Amino acid sequence: MAGGTGIVLDERMLAHDPGVGHPERPDRLRVLHSRLADAPGLVHIGARLATEEQLALVHTPALIDQVAATAGRGPVIFDPDTRTSAGSYEAARLAAGGLVGLCDAVLAGEVANGMALVRPPGHHAERGRAMGFCFFNNVAIAAAHLRRQGVARVLIVDWDLHHGNGTQHVFESDPDVLYVSTHQYPYYPGTGAAEEVGMGQGVGRTLNLPVPAGFGDHELGRLFTDVVTPICRQFAPEFVLVSAGFDCDLRDPLGGLAVTPAGIAAMAQACLALAEECAGGRIAAVLEGGYDLDAIADGVDVVLATLRGDRQPVRSVTGDPRRADPLVERVRAAHAPYWRV
Repeated sequence: MAGGTGIVLDERMLAHDPGVGHPERPDRLRVLHSRLADAPGLVHIGARLATEEQLALVHTPALIDQVAATAGRGPVIFDPDTRTSAGSYEAARLAAGGLVGLCDAVLAGEVANGMALVRPPGHHAERGRAMGFCFFNNVAIAAAHLRRQGVARVLIVDWDLHHGNGTQHVFESDPDVLYVSTHQYPYYPGTGAAEEVGMGQGVGRTLNLPVPAGFGDHELGRLFTDVVTPICRQFAPEFVLVSAGFDCDLRDPLGGLAVTPAGIAAMAQACLALAEECAGGRIAAVLEGGYDLDAIADGVDVVLATLRGDRQPVRSVTGDPRRADPLVERVRAAHAPYWRV
């Protein structure tokens, strides 16, 4: 593939340590460093610190100052799930800046596509609030940056087990960013009902697919085939961002879905096909959640294989596509005023 596939992988993000027993632990990246640091055929892109101007595209000055004030200090608790260590502020800036840098490399044609393997994750972070293991909303900052760079329409596909409340709220009134989320529901953080479709000028630009515990490869594949892909084609994005959380994997200790690496591969292939059809192939994925180390490693492997051109047909392992029928109809009904569904 011309330009190759870029990855962002930087050991400085290991310095974020939310404490003993916390699921969002440094080992989530260590397992990827051990597998990918010397992997052939990938273009390594150094992570850079997000600037305050880039953070402010999404976040309030008060939140930026609150997170910055934790630098070099002992634990600061934002909520029961979200706490810092001395290196957390730098890691959070690297996570956001790493994805922004990857997007710039794709825009410049230095790489064809890529994946930012970063932590802490981002999609729960609201404009003025750190929450859910997240301090700065990496994918929202990247989307806002792309818009500033002249990209007319940005698609964000979020297959993390948890709903990306922060990403939805940042863009729910924006007609030029389509946010798509598959997530276990009801579950943390409690947002993401099918009827949440955006507001104001952004009505119809939030596509939530809230799935019950137990859904697997076949059900998620059905949602992508029957709902996600048709709506995204009509939106016609010029850049595709993927919030790639691997807590939807059946091995994840925090989740209740039954997705396997085959299901991840199918979703990744659908996203890449949309990017190739609508966006000149421009796509970048970013690591969100995922707390089983083998599931993270296997998920990243299949996403990178897809980005590098693996077009092998995927055979779904878990689930039954017929179980998705009621949700397909519910989501179609919610979006019938805005799209041909």
